[in-house]
Amino acid sequence: MEQWRKEEIKAKLSGGDSFFLYFYTPLCGTCQVAGRMLEVTEAMMPEQVFGKADLNYMPELAETFSIESVPCLIAIQQGVEKEKMYAFQSVPHVYQFLQKWK
Repeated sequence: MEQWRKEEIKAKLSGGDSFFLYFYTPLCGTCQVAGRMLEVTEAMMPEQVFGKADLNYMPELAETFSIESVPCLIAIQQGVEKEKMYAFQSVPHVYQFLQKWK
């Protein structure tokens, strides 16, 4: 999963792209586990676009997306937020969420 900067995220949103955006913080243990789950599911969906961002460096995006906690995965379709996922229960659970928005 590619690390995205704030400028890249804003460009993709304004460009009307469809992608999955994963917000995390480096010291969050749950975020590390969720990141591994996403890496597994990303490998099963090579046609999808995934990005990740450290929320510590993007507080304005936390406000824009109304992010309540990390880890947070956001499905974005044509530049519009569709759904957020906070509970990364298992790889199959994450995969089902991603399948809904591919």
